[in-house]
Amino acid sequence: MIEKHIILEDIDPALIYGVNNANLQMIKALFPKLRIMARGNVIRAMGDDEVLETFENYIKQLEEYGARYNSLKEEVLLDIFNGNRPMVEREGDVIVFSITGRPITPRSENQLQLVKSYRENDMVFAVGPAGSGKTYTAIALAVRALKNKEVKKLILCRPAVEAGEKLGFLPGDMKEKIDPYLQPLYDALEDMIPPQKLKEFMELGIIQIAPLAFMRGRTLNDAVVILDEAQNTTIPQLKMFLTRMGMNTKMIVTGDLTQIDLPSSVRSGLSHAMHLLRGIKGIGVVELNKKDIVRHKLVTRIVEAYEKEKETTSNFSSMGRTRTSREDVNE
Repeated sequence: MIEKHIILEDIDPALIYGVNNANLQMIKALFPKLRIMARGNVIRAMGDDEVLETFENYIKQLEEYGARYNSLKEEVLLDIFNGNRPMVEREGDVIVFSITGRPITPRSENQLQLVKSYRENDMVFAVGPAGSGKTYTAIALAVRALKNKEVKKLILCRPAVEAGEKLGFLPGDMKEKIDPYLQPLYDALEDMIPPQKLKEFMELGIIQIAPLAFMRGRTLNDAVVILDEAQNTTIPQLKMFLTRMGMNTKMIVTGDLTQIDLPSSVRSGLSHAMHLLRGIKGIGVVELNKKDIVRHKLVTRIVEAYEKEKETTSNFSSMGRTRTSREDVNE
């Protein structure tokens, strides 16, 4: 009798074992000639060499399927055991699958354009209003690249600039001060990577989430790097970030030019970079709008209301300047 240890490296073991070990019990039933035990990410099996080889190949197929689709239902276990191709939803434009097995796809024409631009360029600027899916789509693309082993790291960052608050006045150590600003990035990752695997990736530095200031002095190789809320960077800050790009690295820069929290006297690095770098080979620019908003329908109406107010204010200002000019001429 031979004993074999199989280490689950690319998947959360709980996905293979199932709720209350239901999947594990089925696997044991499918291989009655083996003695199977599991602890952590290691599966131990004892039995004849030929059966063990079949079993190991079966587990590896389960691991590949689970890593890709974040789901392992009973019918999938049976299909793979019987040598059949499991039935899956038509992939089409699927970027990645959520931890519940839900396909994450571009939900608008401009989101699809972002996916295409990422494929064709090494650096992409994606700008648009809140809720247009720019950050979520960008993170989905990065997670896919990591899962497909196209890169070794995923780095997400944001400038720690928020209206009305200074980090130094907030309670806690640096991590406790910064984490609330980075929470939207955590939220997206938690939707796409099982909790245990996400924790492991972060502990190993495979996934890094940090403020923009922490990028200074680094060269980022073999990575997908995402800068979120880039409208709140200054010109020197964004230049610093963009020049961190190393070999086999892709960058996605997202932001909303209508939500700039910088002092009025400081120009946004994002607006400057989009004007300066547009048209350079290897750099893509995707502009999303209110039609791309995928949050509650009220969000679209709120964005429209603010846009109308901005137009009205702009018109009044123009009228005021014209009236003043005429008065000056008359004098």
